[in-house]
Amino acid sequence: MSNVTSLAQHDTEDYGVRRDLAALYRLFVHYGWTDVIDTHISARAPGRPDEYFINPYGLMFDEITASSLLHMNFDGEVVTGDEEPNMAGHLIHTAVLKARPEINFVLHSHTRAGCAVSAMKDGLLPLSQHANIVRGTIAYHDYQVVTFAEDECELLGRDLGPNYLMVLRNHGLLACGRTAAEAFYYHYFMEMACKIQVDVLSSGAEMVIPPDNAIEDLVREGMPGEVPHGARGWPALMRMLERTQPDYKD
Repeated sequence: MSNVTSLAQHDTEDYGVRRDLAALYRLFVHYGWTDVIDTHISARAPGRPDEYFINPYGLMFDEITASSLLHMNFDGEVVTGDEEPNMAGHLIHTAVLKARPEINFVLHSHTRAGCAVSAMKDGLLPLSQHANIVRGTIAYHDYQVVTFAEDECELLGRDLGPNYLMVLRNHGLLACGRTAAEAFYYHYFMEMACKIQVDVLSSGAEMVIPPDNAIEDLVREGMPGEVPHGARGWPALMRMLERTQPDYKD
């Protein structure tokens, strides 16, 4: 393959990943998962396992487009782009991408419900269908200030293990996937589970826990398999963005 052909292929593949990543940022806006300019979502650059795309620090998520994303390497250097990166984001995302070569998308949020559950000693409880679907692939990570703790990246990768979700204690949520659709799937179910848990606990009503066999069935359904989750719903989400925020592709 000539260098010209290789570059053209990279451009095409990069655009597809950039488009999916920009779509995830806009979906965060739609579902109310943003935290002003903070939090971040990343995608591994196709064919370059040590490089990735992420938002420039300072943009609201409804401003992010495929072309505005920064292209960075694992050393924290900007490969393409003129804006400053969020270094906390760099540390969190590279920790996951280094530890999990099969993962291509990483989502991090500070939602109110996610932060609330992250501060609960027992973590996510088996109170809902949403919770039990993701229950089998959740890890927990104790709080440290990511930009100050020298061992934070190593601990993040270690604590995540083979899971696709992590509760960052007193901080928020982290979801990952082999595809954009799969990362969204896990974050959506986890966020819904956290909202339901906060609602149930705040109601003061006596809780009902599903029977063990039902929990086990749902856990099996939600565990990662050979085919990434989320593919069925992703086209519908993209049609929604086409109707409401079509500039995400620019």
